[in-house]
Amino acid sequence: MSMCKVLCVTNRHLAAGDFLKQIEKAAAARVDGIILREKDMEEKEYQRLAEQVQSICVRSETVLILHTCVRAARTLGVRRIHLPYEAFCKMEKADRDWFHMVGVSVHSVEAAAEAQKRGAAYLTAGHIFATDCKKGVPPRGTGFLKEVCQTAEIPVYAIGGITPENAGACVQAGAEGVCLMSSLMQAEEPEVLLRRCFSQLPQVSVPSRPRLRLGKGSSGTQARKYRA
Repeated sequence: MSMCKVLCVTNRHLAAGDFLKQIEKAAAARVDGIILREKDMEEKEYQRLAEQVQSICVRSETVLILHTCVRAARTLGVRRIHLPYEAFCKMEKADRDWFHMVGVSVHSVEAAAEAQKRGAAYLTAGHIFATDCKKGVPPRGTGFLKEVCQTAEIPVYAIGGITPENAGACVQAGAEGVCLMSSLMQAEEPEVLLRRCFSQLPQVSVPSRPRLRLGKGSSGTQARKYRA
């Protein structure tokens, strides 16, 4: 039987009101992790924001995953990072060894196989459905997601246009979980959004593969799990 995990992927430009308040609400809703994906920021500016988000994650015992900015992550002592496929392939071995977990964004089955071979802990595959973040770019669909999940022996998360109404299709395709960006950034009540998401999940068996163990939260205590 499936148990879907939810990762919150941030975009401060989409936040309903104050960005840090929205992060607090997402953390309080007990998402399985927060990926701080603010791609338009310079690294020093990103580090300052990451430090503030880290404080929220420490207080709420929420897993924090930084995005792309390896130096900022090392400075702040955050040992989980998510990278675009190309950046992951160029990552220095010393950096890769320092992190406890490295996730990778993939957009092809070939990239998924190569990222796994190079030691990725998990993959995000997308974009699966139409989304304003990729305007004019056709979605790859659940057929692509299923192919990635059948190829990979590590956890796969669906990303791109995910809603409570279509999250179940991602689980049926074999995904361990989904990444929510726009919906979580704009939700007045993220916990209600997650309840809607989980209430519509199908009860299906998914391909056997190691579960992604997000491990300890930023505070060093066990990260909480959301319960519907």
